[in-house]
Amino acid sequence: PRSTRCAPWASIFPNSHSHPSQHNFNSKISLQRIAITIKKRTQRHIMSAKLIISPALRAAVHVRSSKLTTQLSKSCAAYLSSAPSGGKHALPDLPYDYAALEPSISAETMEIHHSKHHNTYITNLNVSLEKLDDAVSAGDVGAMIALQGALKFNGGGHLNHTLFWENLAPKGSSEFPTSGPLKEAVDARFGDFESMKKELSAMTVGVQGSGWGWLGLDAKTGRIEAATCPNQDPLQATTGLVPLLGIDVWEHAYYVDYRNVRPNYVNAVFDVINWSKVEERLTAAK
Repeated sequence: PRSTRCAPWASIFPNSHSHPSQHNFNSKISLQRIAITIKKRTQRHIMSAKLIISPALRAAVHVRSSKLTTQLSKSCAAYLSSAPSGGKHALPDLPYDYAALEPSISAETMEIHHSKHHNTYITNLNVSLEKLDDAVSAGDVGAMIALQGALKFNGGGHLNHTLFWENLAPKGSSEFPTSGPLKEAVDARFGDFESMKKELSAMTVGVQGSGWGWLGLDAKTGRIEAATCPNQDPLQATTGLVPLLGIDVWEHAYYVDYRNVRPNYVNAVFDVINWSKVEERLTAAK
């Protein structure tokens, strides 16, 4: 029995359920008519501002086909609106000298990390945003999708490093508070500071490859949590936690000073944490 399921070419041959080779093209339809049909349908899509997207393309971005256009549009709009008034992201100045964090982090590491690595994320982010702007203007859906990875990676790199520099302060200039909202939140979740440090350190050291260790606020429960993210994935976009404290464990953050001994680096970072800034973020997030 003939199947009633339409073949892939049924959109062009609406009355056909069998392969077009079984039809007499000379008598029923000509190549010219096929071309005209495709052209008219393409024009109709363009005129109605609809995007022609294949099922394979939808599957590639792991979203429901009915929601692709909306989600992609929101993503593109968010990235483009993130650009500052001047149109380009810029490397932020540090509130301290490169040598201010020694001996925990050397001036050489800080200079390379800030002026080279962070700056590269910003440069690539700006290039990707320019390409995205062109793709949106041209309605090039394929290009918009292809740029999402670079935007997430470089945008996350810029965001994470900006938070990281603010996390740090010269040793002795910002001690963990003996009272107040941060201490109360840490005690409620971990028991005390040392327990929090032990759990966060273990998770951060255990990041496979490159990534970040985080303290973040769960806005739904009002509790702070320890978490990790791979690569440059932003904490809030990945887990929903509001970032309070981030520890960079990409090798460029510590290799000059600690070679491959990540645990020593993570332990030393706790000597130069700006706890006032962490508490400030906690208060603002609640």
